[in-house]
Amino acid sequence: MHMRKMVHIDTAALEALELLAADRGVGLQDLVDEALADLLKKHRRPATAKEMFASSLKRGPRKQKQA
Repeated sequence: MHMRKMVHIDTAALEALELLAADRGVGLQDLVDEALADLLKKHRRPATAKEMFASSLKRGPRKQKQA
């Protein structure tokens, strides 16, 4: 599932990212995906659906709130 979100990137940073993408022969989205995965990894957060599922199995079932 893909969700669309808009974020603001200042002009200089966007130009630098576009140049990096061109130099590496990848798309801007590829750079963004890589950066977000690195950030999540740095903070020990799951980045993929598979990692999220494995993480939830380690935590065990959540207790349901009673009304």
